[in-house]
Amino acid sequence: MERYHQLSDEAMDMLLEDLEQLIEDHGDPSFEVEYHSGVLTLKLGDKGTYVVNKQPPNKQIWLSSPFSGPKRYDYTETDGSWRYSRDNKPLDDLLNDELGRAFNKSVQLSLSSPRS
Repeated sequence: MERYHQLSDEAMDMLLEDLEQLIEDHGDPSFEVEYHSGVLTLKLGDKGTYVVNKQPPNKQIWLSSPFSGPKRYDYTETDGSWRYSRDNKPLDDLLNDELGRAFNKSVQLSLSSPRS
């Protein structure tokens, strides 16, 4: 459980940092990101709201997307990614695709490797 918290906290912190920068660069005041008690909320104005949250009992990260709906991600030790078991797609790949469309630009979030 301690390892789960370490890995999920690291992923959530990296995601928050990247999203804050993305929103700042975008400059739309209707876009905002908040993180409290393991729940990250990304509001994209009329494009919808994402919710990403830790689920300690299941050792997962859950995503609610305005585009693709709800998904549950498990940590994969082999490559250090959070993957959706039904399609094996990493969380950061899905977010890069969807947020790229929402922001009309290439988005490169990475939750798979620790930052130095």
